[in-house]
Amino acid sequence: MTQNMSFIRKFFLYKCLFTLTFWNYVSLSVEDEIFTSVSNNFPEDGASQKIKSLPLQYRVNHQSQANSDWVVIQNTTESLSLSKITNRNVKKLVALLSNFRQGSRLQNLTLTNVSVDWNALMKIFQTVWHTSIEYFNTNNVTQLSDIKRYNFDYSGTSMKALTMKKIMITDLYFSQDDLYNIFADMNIAEMTIADSEMIHMLCPSSKSRFRYLNFLKNDLTDFLFQKCDNLLELETLILKKNKFESLRKVSLMTSHMKSLKYLDMSNNLLHHDGAEVQCQWAESLTELDLSSNQLADAVFGCLPANVKKLSLQNNQISNVPSGMVELKSLEELNLASNRLADLPGCSGFMSLQFLNIEMNSILTPSADFFQSCPRVRELQAGHNPFKCSCELQAFIRLERHSGGKLFGWPAAYECEYPEGLRGTQLKDFHLSLLACNATLLLVTALLLTLVLVALVAFLCIYLDVPWYVRMMWQWTQTKRRAWHSRPGDAGSVLQFHAFISYSERDSLWVKNELIPNLEKGEGCVQLCQHERNFIPGKSIVENIINCIEKSYKSIFVLSPNFVQSEWCHYELYFAHHKLFSENSNSLILILLEPIPPYLIPTRYHKLKALMAKRTYLEWPKERSKHALFWANLRAAISINLSKADGNLYEEID
Repeated sequence: MTQNMSFIRKFFLYKCLFTLTFWNYVSLSVEDEIFTSVSNNFPEDGASQKIKSLPLQYRVNHQSQANSDWVVIQNTTESLSLSKITNRNVKKLVALLSNFRQGSRLQNLTLTNVSVDWNALMKIFQTVWHTSIEYFNTNNVTQLSDIKRYNFDYSGTSMKALTMKKIMITDLYFSQDDLYNIFADMNIAEMTIADSEMIHMLCPSSKSRFRYLNFLKNDLTDFLFQKCDNLLELETLILKKNKFESLRKVSLMTSHMKSLKYLDMSNNLLHHDGAEVQCQWAESLTELDLSSNQLADAVFGCLPANVKKLSLQNNQISNVPSGMVELKSLEELNLASNRLADLPGCSGFMSLQFLNIEMNSILTPSADFFQSCPRVRELQAGHNPFKCSCELQAFIRLERHSGGKLFGWPAAYECEYPEGLRGTQLKDFHLSLLACNATLLLVTALLLTLVLVALVAFLCIYLDVPWYVRMMWQWTQTKRRAWHSRPGDAGSVLQFHAFISYSERDSLWVKNELIPNLEKGEGCVQLCQHERNFIPGKSIVENIINCIEKSYKSIFVLSPNFVQSEWCHYELYFAHHKLFSENSNSLILILLEPIPPYLIPTRYHKLKALMAKRTYLEWPKERSKHALFWANLRAAISINLSKADGNLYEEID
């Protein structure tokens, strides 16, 4: 067992050593190939010695330079990157590249900081075209001399992709065809010309092999590829950051590209007025990027019918018109950074699965969005100026039942209005059902109002409020008339010792007992009685008030009959009002018959209070006590009217 393990270890070690030796041999073979090719093409002078030594200095991600020659940025078995290519070393570069015939391992070539004339540039391209290089990249190229027609041989190439960035043409006067024909007729699958201020590109003269074209950040306009029928294999076209203006002309450009699937027209100047113009897009187009343009609502009348992924981000769209377009295949729609005020419906996008509507002007999104868009799996609606109100509650509840379809929840969803709730996340915003249900709120308010009205009505009836209101009205009217009466009117002078208030049913006792005993003999008392002292023509209430005002005292004959008399209640009310308004001790209560508490009505609460707090005279049943009763009553009334009148005048003065 031990011997077997030892054998396996040795075998594994030998295997690793063999692999390392093999790769070292391959690398040296490439270097020898370069070294031999350069040695055979140049004499062994000082310059050739520099070139001979150059391959030995190639290292991955290592820079080297030999007396103003090119700089080696990278060298591996499959990749070579050189910098600082000029007219002085271009012949050496062409000789070097000529050795990488088809079948060699070198597949990627990158040339940076190239400054040569047109002829030298074409020789480099022509040489590369017939080597094993498949991916050719140039960056920061300056063409120095006149551009002339060049017969380029496209045959027998291994090239698949050409990338050119930052190409600067110093020649101001040349034939555009001489320049653009070279690139338009290239028989490769992919070509990129970016950041080069290119103003045009010709249509290929024959059926082109282009499947990918990238003209990023140039100055191309609506004239590009108009009526071009030779780009039948083109699948991807990137025209980002150019100067296209008419969306209709862009659609006509694509109508001849039968295989086009992806088109990037972002960051241009595109607009569409929708003035009865027909757009003709390639039927194969499934992905379209129109972001960062000047498109408004009319753009929905000029869109590819079979598009699946559409970006209209950062435009001027304020509404998605219903019925204008029907994109049955649309699955992903980006409407971020526009002017929309609500979530769009899906009447024309029945297959929609992803919608981005962030950074618009949506205050209260519609809560029925997922009902009209049943296939939507993700909605990005964050970073909008949400107004936290009752209308937003339905949208918040929608999130709870959506199963996580709101992308960015809850961090991207915050209140913007009102000011007091700014910055509050929607998940933390809550309002009661009563505050947000207008019908429920109205019914509740109506019920509360009815209950309040019923309660007030009950209290008014229970406390006899209407009666008191009438009394206050009568009192104020009488006072108003007295105020406007003549200053010398006798109504303001005390004329009676006492005013008698009694029930008509107790009139026999008043007439037979009370009046005779008070008005006879010495020190007779002058009494005010309604039957003889009320002034005809005046209202009963006004007569009552006048008698009370002209009397020093008010005598109330209390009995069960008294509490059942409405007029007795009036007289008691006005006398009690005088008691408090003039701060006088003018009430005399005579209890003719006992009054059970249950017989006293609710509105006689003042009578209850007076009987509880004030001393009253009770009419004795025994005749032997009558003399004492009358003596006490006379003592309570006793007053010199003229003296009282003098005091009154002094107070008036």
